[in-house]
Amino acid sequence: MANLLKTVVTSCSCPLLSNLGSCKVVPGKKEFLRTFHTHQALWCKSPTKPGIPYKQLTVGIPKEIFQNEKRVALSPAGVQALVKQGFNVVVESGAGEASKFSDDHYRAAGAQIQGTKEVLASDLVVKVRAPMLNPTLDIHEADLLKTSGTLISFIYPAQNPDLLDKLSKRQTTVLAMDQVPRVTIAQGYDALSSMANIAGYKAVVLAANHFGRFFTGQITAAGKVPPAKILIVGGGVAGLASAGAAKSMGAIVRGFDTRAAALEQFKSLGAEPLEVDLKESGEGQGGYAKEMSKEFIEAEMKLFAQQCKEVDILISTALIPGKKAPVLFSREMIESMKEGSVVVDLAAEAGGNFETTKPGELYVHKGVTHIGYTDLPSRMATQASTLYSNNITKLLKAISPDKDNFYFEVKDDFDFGTMGHVIRGTVVMKDGEVIFPAPTPKNIPQGAPEKPKTVAELEAEKAATVTPFRKTMTTASAYTAGLTGILGLGLSAPNLAFSQMVTTFGLAGIVGYHTVWGVTPALHSPLMSVTNAISGVVVVVAWAPAGTGLGWAASISSGAATAISFAVTAMEEGLTAVGGLALMGGHLYPSTTAQSLAALATFISSVNIAGGFLVTQRMLDMFKRPTDPPEYNYLYLLPAGTFVGGYLAALSSGYNIEQIMYLGSGLCCVGALAGLSTQGTARLGNALGMIGVAGGLAATLGGLNPSPELLAQMSGAMALGGTIGLTIAKRIQITDLPQLVAAFHSLVGLAAVLTCIAEYIVEYPHFATDVAANLTKIVAYLGTYIGGVTFSGSLIAYGKLQGILNSAPLLLPGRHMLNAGLLTASLGGIIPYMLDPSFGTGILCLGSVSALSAIMGVTLTAAIGGADMPVVITVLNSYSGWALCAEGFLLNNNLLTIVGALIGSSGAILSYIMCVAMNRSLANVILGGYGTTSTAGGKPMEISGTHTEINLENAIDMIREASSIIITPGYGLCAAKAQYPIADLVKMLTEQGKKVRFGIHPVAGRMPGQLNVLLAEAGVPYDIVLEMDEINEDFPDTDLVLVIGANDTVNSAAQEDPNSIIAGMPVLEVWKSKQVIVMKRSLGVGYAAVDNPIFYKPNTAMLLGDAKKTCDALQAKVRESYQK
Repeated sequence: MANLLKTVVTSCSCPLLSNLGSCKVVPGKKEFLRTFHTHQALWCKSPTKPGIPYKQLTVGIPKEIFQNEKRVALSPAGVQALVKQGFNVVVESGAGEASKFSDDHYRAAGAQIQGTKEVLASDLVVKVRAPMLNPTLDIHEADLLKTSGTLISFIYPAQNPDLLDKLSKRQTTVLAMDQVPRVTIAQGYDALSSMANIAGYKAVVLAANHFGRFFTGQITAAGKVPPAKILIVGGGVAGLASAGAAKSMGAIVRGFDTRAAALEQFKSLGAEPLEVDLKESGEGQGGYAKEMSKEFIEAEMKLFAQQCKEVDILISTALIPGKKAPVLFSREMIESMKEGSVVVDLAAEAGGNFETTKPGELYVHKGVTHIGYTDLPSRMATQASTLYSNNITKLLKAISPDKDNFYFEVKDDFDFGTMGHVIRGTVVMKDGEVIFPAPTPKNIPQGAPEKPKTVAELEAEKAATVTPFRKTMTTASAYTAGLTGILGLGLSAPNLAFSQMVTTFGLAGIVGYHTVWGVTPALHSPLMSVTNAISGVVVVVAWAPAGTGLGWAASISSGAATAISFAVTAMEEGLTAVGGLALMGGHLYPSTTAQSLAALATFISSVNIAGGFLVTQRMLDMFKRPTDPPEYNYLYLLPAGTFVGGYLAALSSGYNIEQIMYLGSGLCCVGALAGLSTQGTARLGNALGMIGVAGGLAATLGGLNPSPELLAQMSGAMALGGTIGLTIAKRIQITDLPQLVAAFHSLVGLAAVLTCIAEYIVEYPHFATDVAANLTKIVAYLGTYIGGVTFSGSLIAYGKLQGILNSAPLLLPGRHMLNAGLLTASLGGIIPYMLDPSFGTGILCLGSVSALSAIMGVTLTAAIGGADMPVVITVLNSYSGWALCAEGFLLNNNLLTIVGALIGSSGAILSYIMCVAMNRSLANVILGGYGTTSTAGGKPMEISGTHTEINLENAIDMIREASSIIITPGYGLCAAKAQYPIADLVKMLTEQGKKVRFGIHPVAGRMPGQLNVLLAEAGVPYDIVLEMDEINEDFPDTDLVLVIGANDTVNSAAQEDPNSIIAGMPVLEVWKSKQVIVMKRSLGVGYAAVDNPIFYKPNTAMLLGDAKKTCDALQAKVRESYQK
């Protein structure tokens, strides 16, 4: 017989022996060990396992005899699980018939079919309803239980004291399924929630059956049908199940609960949460709401009375544990409802929430249909029995985890949320002794933590702290500073031409701003590439003779402009050719050091110029879809030929129209960026860029009129560089584009240094007589500094992106002080450089600042992680654009000013977009910092729980069952080059009628738009690749999300943990979908080194392994499954 010992078994020296006296025990204080034995004893000298082997225990499943009860305690699958664990299982004949489980099903699962008395005499009896009088046998079921046996069932001990008396006489140990604590660890055993879920769903189905209209609104030829309005009171499991079912059927759903968390749940399901004006928290213990104050109840009644006049269906679920259900709706409220309305009372068994409810009955009162059934779960017997069976089997396995023997301890001393809490709360009787209710657990949480504020809420809170006066003063101060600056420019203008150029710059800046903002995020990579090519137009502009006007200033400013482009962007890499070509001289070969440096700078810059348009065209070709119409881009040779040919004809006739040509070229450059705003006009944009560069080249050559020998040298340098650039651009893989840009940028930085030093050498003899000599020297010094930083920093960026160097930030001790010292020394060098007019001092200072800036480029870039390189690229790209504008001012050249404004606007906007996407400041990124602008600074949230791992077969099943799928790739997809199998997988799934889309985070990848280009290269149509802002609101309606190689961009800690270093960062809200599969190498952190809570969410499954191999396997398995 099964006995519950009030002991903890002591160490023993010999095994269990049969036919001996009862076992010797040591009395303990309220600590119990559940063990089963049949006349066995413990010889206390050797340690043995407590309990009894599973194979010696019998589990009985009797047939339920409660009126209209169709459920059964264990399904055949549950029986099979217990048999596998070692139990013997007996089932009463016909026990599962009402649930569609035949006796043959149970036999096949390993059970024996026996009679009522034999089943109830088992060691463990598992039931749904509490024991009651058996009318057939005329005996109470409790009297048929085995003495000292165990019963697992719904008991409701507070309402059934007489039943407890009967069970006590049988010395029964009782586990009440209705007393399983509402804690996280017990969710799998919570039978009340399982049944409530079914009841909530069934309530909506019954309401729809008795309601005379559609739930969803319709517009038909016969007229318009309004949607049904449903009010659900109570945001527990049943209420939320009702809300989800009603919303899916198209009804307008409203939800009410006294708990803020429940209202949030209603809102997440698409229901309208209702609240009263009076603020009072309804959070109670055990997952239930607490009783509210008199004032709150009065406000609540007023709200209900108003809603009764508006809604068509009322579903109420409010219960108070161990007490009669509260009456929330009076007779007057019900009678105020429209005729044909329906009310469903899920609290009917406990008395009901409606004054007019008749428990167990369906009837109509004053035109309102009342559904007061008390057996809703039983009306879906198969589903209810399956879930209840799962609860039972999981509970038995959890309380007795030993693989061989069955036993469990019952302790009065236990912590909240532990297995000890679950066992003590569930066991209401032990060996006939009533131990209900359970004592209060230790370490009870102080209540649910406050919901983290969203980014919008944080910004609104921050804005609220600023007084209107301060806000207006800040705005007024900004405008004052801007207008003062304009006045300063006017006062310092050396001539009228400068003032006119400021006007051109201002207008060009506005045009550039609006043009670049319109560019589709998917085209950001082509945008960076085409601006690189466009910036090459300054090559031709800079072919001004070294001694004419402001040619020297143009070359120096150009070198500074390109050097500013600090690590990667391909937009402005041709800028240094300006200075190089301007300084070229000699005949077929350069004859001086300065001319040699200039020729080298021109050659280096030409590599970038020629490759820019080809890379852009390659990327745009990847976005072509099979359904797109044919293209005839060669026809753009017509406007190009007219533009260039017309200029040459005018030049031969003696007309000087170079400035008009510059204007035309500038407008073409504006058109190039505007064309890249959409996929439909992107190829036109690239063609316009080529036309603009060609026009600028022709105009500059016409204005310079170089000797045939010098023209041959210029052409040779550019041709050789261009050939190399075209070769590299043709062979480079798209996945290597970021490091290609970084490598090219290092050449730009080197060319800038060479150009600036060469310009100083060439112009030094004129400094004594030139009124602008000091400005020339300053620009040369700054250009050398920025070029040095760009050169070394770009090499470091290349190493990080290529994998030659560790992409993790190198945080040197005292790095900020080191960088400050290098910057101070670099700036301090300008003092002797400007004060001492000697050539030797000037060259020494330029050489020193070159070395110092190169070191600073290493220390700055090494401290920035590989994932932040895109921001570094775009920031310095913006700087180079503004430097190019400065060159336009010095040369009085409209083309340079317009192109510079475009490049500066483009870089600034891309930098802003990425910083906003990370919720970080620009200084935080550039200085290698961590944390967002919303990080609170406290201890980050501790993530607990277990993750769920699945295999390939499980993933295939989930994919096949989903009808709506979103794929969110990260840099892991780029690194693994897994875009090709994913593209093929998407194609197959789309052919099967599934809705498949991609969600791209703005900072995913290693440069803006990289993932868009990679997916386009693999053949993914661009119209199913959406940005974060476009797709985030679709996740709740998505069946499955595949996260491939992404981590930080899908990290829910950004919204859930205000102390996280990524707090407030906009992320792809993948966890809101129905199911998530995360494909990663491991559970490791991402670049931000923040644990990801989504790995441990119940709707997330981890598919660990190499991304490329996993994607290849998914592709093959899906293809194989659809070919069967």
